Amino acid sequence: MARNVLILGASYGSLLATKLLMAGHNVTLVCREKTAELINRDGTEVRIKLRDEAEHRAIFSRDLPGRLDATTPAEVDVSRYDLVGLAMQEPQYTNHTIRVLMIKIAEAKLPCLSIMNMPPLPYLKRIPALAEMDLEEAYTDAEIWQRFEPGLVSLCSPDPQALRPPEEAANVLHVGLPTNFKAAIFADEAHNRLLRELEADIDAVTLSGIDVPVKLKVFDSLFVPLAKWSMLLTGNYRCITLQEPKPIRDAVHDDLKLSQSIYDHVDAVARRLGADPKDQVPFAKYAKAAESLLKPSSAARAVANGAPFIERVDLLVKLISSQIGMPNAEIDRTVQVVDRKLNERIVVGETGAP
Repeated sequence: MARNVLILGASYGSLLATKLLMAGHNVTLVCREKTAELINRDGTEVRIKLRDEAEHRAIFSRDLPGRLDATTPAEVDVSRYDLVGLAMQEPQYTNHTIRVLMIKIAEAKLPCLSIMNMPPLPYLKRIPALAEMDLEEAYTDAEIWQRFEPGLVSLCSPDPQALRPPEEAANVLHVGLPTNFKAAIFADEAHNRLLRELEADIDAVTLSGIDVPVKLKVFDSLFVPLAKWSMLLTGNYRCITLQEPKPIRDAVHDDLKLSQSIYDHVDAVARRLGADPKDQVPFAKYAKAAESLLKPSSAARAVANGAPFIERVDLLVKLISSQIGMPNAEIDRTVQVVDRKLNERIVVGETGAP
């Protein structure tokens, strides 16, 4: 049976959308008006490399069995959907029209699967060790999440690396690292059956008889998606420097011993919260994957382009580490660098800067 999935965010969200479309499900992407017009006219194009192939394949939504459409937040009819995917950067939810849509989604009690790096606050409330912690400071506007029932919000580790090529149209996504989305279960078994149905349908998809990477994998543990935190703190946020941003590969491999110490510390924080070591990804596996990540992280690119807000998983981990008595000087330093870069304001004519 074809499911109807609403995905907020047409950039990274188009990757999950393409996998669902290939499996015969229908997707609506929520985005800006001009992007919606482009997608409704031309569809989306996701470029992905299949196993043992040297070149990326272009997968066009118009060629897939599922139906794709795109719309602006104000035009969404939430009653049409079985599942909501949250694929925008966390600061984007502060937009007024997105905020109104989020209220509608919460009131409709739709299950929401986040593929943000920044876990929604209701999801963290499902973890007993975090339920009463003061973590709101890490969010651009924590009030956005107040209406959501924790059991209706789950988290999917956005491990696949993908970016929208700057020289391409807004409906094109290039996948650099085709790893899997790893989703934790919901509180309600009916919603988990839906997740596992999507998992099986995506798993069965082939292209020219070849298996297609980037699967949806469902796990019983709430901690599996938190394995991404070690990667983010070791690589993504350390791409942000006081000078120009550096590639993830360099952030990790310039000082591999230091990188492993940060990675191991964040893993230890997750275990203190209740994670099992089997929920986590070994550092050696991450370091190997990082060798192919030749561009700065999306957070670093956003800061370099003057974004006033980014997702602050670095600050979230710092707050958690401090509140469980496990502070870390390197994580504190990373947070200070990110804070400083976000607070930089060069006023032309007053500083003499060009």
